[in-house]
Amino acid sequence: MLSIGYLRAAALLAAIVMPVLVFTQRAEDVVVSPHAKQLHDRAIVIDSHDDTTQRLLFDKTFDIGARHTDGNIDIPRMRDGGLDALFFSIWVPSDVTGAPAVTQANELIDAVLAAVRTHPKDLVLAKTAADIRRAAADHKIAALMGVEGGHMINDSLQQLRDYAGRGVRYLTLTHFKNNTWADSSTDKPEHNGLTPFGKDVVRELNRLGLMVDISHVADKTFYDAIEVSRAPVIASHSSCREISHHPRNMSDDMLRALAKNGGVVMINYHVSFLSEEFRAASEKKSGDIVAQNEAASKKCGGDEACSTLESARIDRESMKNGTMPMVTWEKIIDHIDHAVKVAGIDHVGLGSDFDGATMPFGMDDASKLPRITEALLKKGYSDQDIEKILGGNILRVMEAVERAAQKTKQ
Repeated sequence: MLSIGYLRAAALLAAIVMPVLVFTQRAEDVVVSPHAKQLHDRAIVIDSHDDTTQRLLFDKTFDIGARHTDGNIDIPRMRDGGLDALFFSIWVPSDVTGAPAVTQANELIDAVLAAVRTHPKDLVLAKTAADIRRAAADHKIAALMGVEGGHMINDSLQQLRDYAGRGVRYLTLTHFKNNTWADSSTDKPEHNGLTPFGKDVVRELNRLGLMVDISHVADKTFYDAIEVSRAPVIASHSSCREISHHPRNMSDDMLRALAKNGGVVMINYHVSFLSEEFRAASEKKSGDIVAQNEAASKKCGGDEACSTLESARIDRESMKNGTMPMVTWEKIIDHIDHAVKVAGIDHVGLGSDFDGATMPFGMDDASKLPRITEALLKKGYSDQDIEKILGGNILRVMEAVERAAQKTKQ
């Protein structure tokens, strides 16, 4: 989840009118071949980061079982896109801390569990890689959870254990701001990475069998986590800094270190993380877009789901009218391909940030996921390697994390 403050400040704004970029191929004209469709259907397709949880909690009119024309995720569109497993983000803004953060995090967990109970024919709660495989065999969508921000454990390993007991399967060490024990990639360093308690958090995640998520963390925090962890780590929703120079993305050195650790980077689809042109333009403020986002924030109040949807709408409108550079879905493939070349085929997956960020044109919602399979086939990737990217790699990491936890109990 991108905080609304970041979305206002980072997606907003160009001081000059940018020329509209021409699509090399219209999104609506993309054809998925029979081979790609069969491969996509056969694979276990996993998305490691999604923010539909905010809609589940805050939008009382939202039914995940119904097809919607806004947002990116609902059961019909997940079915259309062959999505087999989805990690719902448990996200509370970084400036909400202490007991209020824990309360809201638990309310978000409640919302996910309620969705699973309400739609038992389509959704099933999953806690292990084996659970995901069983769900896919039963033609159900596995619902998993990750806590996106270490501030939500309230400096308590017991609170971390409580989240694990409720089904959470990863912890993102920081979010947009530093917490008391780890530095964030988008804040001024305070701790030189992880504090001693932060290292204890990583060890406890290993012991519990929860994945250590290094998306959002400062580079030093990343290297500290890699050094401390006795299990592979993940970047649940990050892209490649070599292509877009955003601090939320991973440098090539970080990608290589992640591969050495056995982990996996899950490519984020947010336009600023995909496109350097969009990222650079968004740093130049333009009054009209600022005013639109301020109005959207006022309209939505504290409803983060509403704020994110409104910000994404404004971003996409600004791309369509040429005030911001156009970003299309093919940029996702560029990042996947770069990460594979640097980290290796066993260390790349998909972490969309659906319903938490601005999607590129042509990847408007989960129904468009087979386009990734088609594009990778056209680039010469083998069926086996595409299955790894679609879900096999994150399953491997989950199994390794589970095995590491079992060793600590022997």
